[in-house]
Amino acid sequence: MTDALVIEQYYAILDSGRIEDAVALLDESIEFAIVLPGTVRRGYSRADMLSYLRGRPPVDRRHVLLRTSSAGDVQFAYGSVIENETKTTGYFLAAMHVDDGTIDAYEVSFDTEFSILTKELAHGKRD
Repeated sequence: MTDALVIEQYYAILDSGRIEDAVALLDESIEFAIVLPGTVRRGYSRADMLSYLRGRPPVDRRHVLLRTSSAGDVQFAYGSVIENETKTTGYFLAAMHVDDGTIDAYEVSFDTEFSILTKELAHGKRD
């Protein structure tokens, strides 16, 4: 995984169920905003993120990265969230600031309906 973007590594590790290993990619003083329908969860430390992740309902959840990119020290991902390998629960857009290999800022928004790739996904295009 050494050639993968840090954002790709983070989601792969998180989806493997190794929450502590995913959180280890974060700077101790990470600032984050997780925008979900009807709420925003903010945090200011690795411990805050760990608390958030451990508090999520236990669901077989996987992030499918449909697009990734980087510009300097910021990395981006757009994708869908799949539960139980059968149901798409929504789409997310994430950005991370990476400094010295660790994530020190993270923002993600999630919507249960809207996809910027709706037309492409309907026609089977993924790249």
